[in-house]
This record gives sequence, structure tokens and C-alpha cells, in this order.
Amino acid sequence: QVQLVESGGGLVQNGGSLRLSCLASGFIFSIYSMGWYRQAPGKQRELVAGITSGGRINYADSVKGRFTISRDNAKNTVYLQMNSLKADDTAVYYCAQLSIGVPAYWGQGTQVTVSS
Repeated sequence: QVQLVESGGGLVQNGGSLRLSCLASGFIFSIYSMGWYRQAPGKQRELVAGITSGGRINYADSVKGRFTISRDNAKNTVYLQMNSLKADDTAVYYCAQLSIGVPAYWGQGTQVTVSS
């Protein structure tokens, strides 16, 4: 079965950095698009960044220039490098397998808290 396991969240000060990882299993990772989403308290879940099987990338406007998504198909892992973190980035971050651009499976999420 499909499993997505996120790691790397935590508490960081304003302006700091974190690197999230999502280890995938149960499917052929290299042929799927993957995405990172986040959900802050009281808000809807939103796309942060996506990466296709061919390496095409898109970002939410709010994270452009600060976050970088990447993937390592040999390790079945997708990453999200987050720099210059701000309080508004505080949320639970979720990894998703995308099917025709829509999340098909979700990880359990990892909490990112940015203290000001």
C-alpha cells in the first residue's frame, strides 16, 4: 500500500531554515508527481510546491525564492528546503502523491513552528 512518511519538522526561529523529507513506498515513485502542502490553524490546506516526474516545479507565490522542492528517485524521497522562515509559515506540512495534478495519497504531516 502507498505510504508517505514526513520528517524534519520542528521549532525554528524567525529567519531560520528547515529541511523536510518525505519517504515514499508502495508505488513506483519515479513516475509520479509529488507535492508539499500545508495547513495552518483555521485555514484550508494549500499547495506549497509541486514537482513532476520530469522535474518540472511550481511554487506558491508566498514561498517563491525561499523554499526549494527536490526529489531523489533513487531514495524514493521528496524534499522541501525552507529558508528565511516566517511566522506565517507555521503549519502542519503534508507530503502528497499527485495523480493528474490532484493529491491521491497523503502523509501524516509534520509540524513546523516558526517563533517570532
